[in-house]
Amino acid sequence: MYRVLRIINRFNLGGPTYNVGYLSRYLHPDFETMLVGGAKDETEGSSEFIVRQLGLEPRIIPEMRRSISPAADRAAYKKIRQLIREFQPHIVHTHASKAGALGRLAASSCKVPVIVHTFHGHVFHSYFGKLSTSFYKSVERFLARRSDAIVAISARQKEELSLEHNICPPEKIEIIPLGFDLSRFRENTESKRRKFRSAWQLADDELALVIVGRLVPVKNHALFLEALKELSQRSTKKIRAFIVGDGESRSDVEAKARELQLPFRSDPQEPPALLTFTSWIKDVDEVYAGADLVALSSWNEGTPVSLIEAQAAGRAIVSTDTGGIGDVVVPGQTALLSEPGDGKKFAEHLLHLAENDAQREAFGARGWEQVGKHFHYTRLVSDMEKLYRRLLNEKGIR
Repeated sequence: MYRVLRIINRFNLGGPTYNVGYLSRYLHPDFETMLVGGAKDETEGSSEFIVRQLGLEPRIIPEMRRSISPAADRAAYKKIRQLIREFQPHIVHTHASKAGALGRLAASSCKVPVIVHTFHGHVFHSYFGKLSTSFYKSVERFLARRSDAIVAISARQKEELSLEHNICPPEKIEIIPLGFDLSRFRENTESKRRKFRSAWQLADDELALVIVGRLVPVKNHALFLEALKELSQRSTKKIRAFIVGDGESRSDVEAKARELQLPFRSDPQEPPALLTFTSWIKDVDEVYAGADLVALSSWNEGTPVSLIEAQAAGRAIVSTDTGGIGDVVVPGQTALLSEPGDGKKFAEHLLHLAENDAQREAFGARGWEQVGKHFHYTRLVSDMEKLYRRLLNEKGIR
């Protein structure tokens, strides 16, 4: 039996948690996995329930936090080294930046045979200034040299990592897209639609526009709000918009809504308004069932889970074209894309799909064909198992 120590930054809502959960639960019995995660940021919703529903009990390292802290990071590094000594893994597989740094350093120092890292996104643009970005690139290049394989979750991400940012040679990067159990987005959709729309007082003739994700600067909710302002003024439809999620930028996003004079509410008991902040909603399948159109306005993305889920639910999409988005949707068939920051084009796309019922429904109908075969967790597990066996074989471990 091969032992895999899988380390993730933290269990927050999003694709990485599902990724580590399915890999830890469904790999071939030849692989025994210990799942380790850091502390959840206070501004984020916890997703530990996802891995626990899969029958997993992750080890939590409280000192492994999102922000840089020399004392806490040192303590987390020591705890990871101790876990490696106790568990004696054949493979250490890290997911996302903080876990990738501490986990790979610890694995290298303990001479773990195989070291793998997955980039679920990256911070090489739209996060930090030039000096900080240069520093993070240097760190990732150093860590990549101590990795046996780097996993990119899209072809576009591989291109960015290898050719644009020179993190490592392209032959060291394996493309393994995320995988999910998408069945819940196909089940009982009418009853879920009624439940969501009833809870938020949506009339049958109101078009529900939804954006799902963390409220952080890189998601650029300001662009979404500016487009919503134009949509509300130009559309012949009765528009209602929902921001589903929470995070450090919540007060800034609300301030932007006030600046644009967009009436909003946060409580379903308050009178309906053009814009609603729902915070996190655990049963996100009900959100997509109740929606008519899904948006994403980010400056930078890896593989956005919200767009995979939206297509699984049969919803048309308007999004910026960044990171791996072009690998997730089918431009012009399941989504309309515009350049990041292009508010005019983004608003035009929202207006076009809001007004054109037939095209909106056609986009939604094609969604399942796109994600059903490319983003199911069985494909994810199979691809990763093949990579592990190849790397073990190359190290002479059988």
